[in-house]
Amino acid sequence: MMHTVGTPTQVQSTLTSLEVQPRKRWLPLLGAAVVVFIVVAGLWDVATNERFRWPVVFEYLFNPQILSGVGLTLTLTVVSMTFGILLGIVLAIMRLAKNPTISMAAGAYIWFFRGTPLLVQLIFWYNIAALYPVIALGLPFGGPSVAIGEANVLITPLTAALLGLALNEAAYMAEIIRSGIQAVDEGQRDAGRAIGMTDAKLMWRVVLPQAMRIVIPPTGNQVISMLKGTSLVSVLAISDLLYSAQIIYALNYQTIPLLLVACAWYLLLTSILTAVQGRLEVRYGRGFQPRPQRRFRRSARAAVRTGEQEDRR
Repeated sequence: MMHTVGTPTQVQSTLTSLEVQPRKRWLPLLGAAVVVFIVVAGLWDVATNERFRWPVVFEYLFNPQILSGVGLTLTLTVVSMTFGILLGIVLAIMRLAKNPTISMAAGAYIWFFRGTPLLVQLIFWYNIAALYPVIALGLPFGGPSVAIGEANVLITPLTAALLGLALNEAAYMAEIIRSGIQAVDEGQRDAGRAIGMTDAKLMWRVVLPQAMRIVIPPTGNQVISMLKGTSLVSVLAISDLLYSAQIIYALNYQTIPLLLVACAWYLLLTSILTAVQGRLEVRYGRGFQPRPQRRFRRSARAAVRTGEQEDRR
């Protein structure tokens, strides 16, 4: 049994004859008004509460010691993320290797560093001299070795912080990069092998660039998490942002205002990183993200033009 739709003119007249029910907008407006009222009331209470001591907050917001802590926090974030990403790429490739020994070794690394708290790892690296007083390179099982130096001298608090942050981050980045590599279509690899690419060149020139659009969003989240996670190094007496604030309020007893100063800087830095992440997602997502609104408008315009041409005929 066949159904005839009719000419475009008949379809248009049928659509215009339908009764359109207006959407009830009072409920969303009421909900929005309640949310705005609660937010404004909360902000007003915070702004007028003298116990927050906002003058003290603005006094120490650009304190040289605070700014030095901000610089060290950014340094820890950039260096740790750089080494974490590089090591994560190596671990992800090892995890996907066909050799079971290499794959299991990478899996054991990821299992250990993801399964133990970051704070415990930082304290462990800080006290590594208790296990290895002298750091040396040599053959195992009692073979000859060459001493590099004493652990207390080589593993400073800053070195321990970088080791703990970078090695821990590598375990998470390995899983993120592995998921991105596995998301690339197998046909891309076959096409690369067909033109004579080696596995290393295929990975660097074909697979990794296509995996970027999947890797970037969680990597951006990891960068933001790393920025906030650097506050844990305060237990190692490193003058990052939080430790700098702690030193100041230990002297003047302005605990809440100095914590608000630290929160303000963390919020500013994470907001900048969020904006950068959004730009990178747009750049590497070109050609993959559909734009349904534009496509709908183009389809609608094309349908209208087709109907007008049919009516003229």
